[in-house]
Amino acid sequence: MKFMIASDIHGSSLYCRQLLLRYQHEKADKLLLLGDLLYHGPRNNLPEEYSPEEVISMLNNLKSKIICVRGNCDSEVDQMVLEFPILSDYAIIVNGSKSVIYMTHGHKYNEEQLPPLSKGDILLCGHTHIPRYTIHKDYIYMNPGSVSIPKENSYHGYMIYENDSFLWKDMNGNIINQYQYQL
Repeated sequence: MKFMIASDIHGSSLYCRQLLLRYQHEKADKLLLLGDLLYHGPRNNLPEEYSPEEVISMLNNLKSKIICVRGNCDSEVDQMVLEFPILSDYAIIVNGSKSVIYMTHGHKYNEEQLPPLSKGDILLCGHTHIPRYTIHKDYIYMNPGSVSIPKENSYHGYMIYENDSFLWKDMNGNIINQYQYQL
């Protein structure tokens, strides 16, 4: 199965549209969203082409393909307009017999406040808007960065996961970084 992983759309119709075009091009089976879908929050400037209404429509059109967790800018009122679940603080994806991918936004569970992980598990977070991965003794931390508001001179981007390989890509589909998972 092929997953596209993205976070922090923050209501940008421009970058949501670009993300969904990349989703079609990548031919991913599922779109994993790590929260902060519609609103920008008090610490972020308005993203380019800020239009939560358009983002709602675009994402609802893919409702059967989306697995989403709640970000710190997501709320119950957002769930009233989105047609797929968004209010869970985490989701767990079983990676065959190897490990678990633990999806969360990153504002509750993160490298400093770990969820219950087993050796070899992957902690997949958004929230920081900074793409990276860190190999810890017992787990691996990964972050796709931000679709609409990248920070620390990073890029607008997403990740692809397929066949134990993680690829960080920009919105043009260029591979920026990669990690081959081995337990």
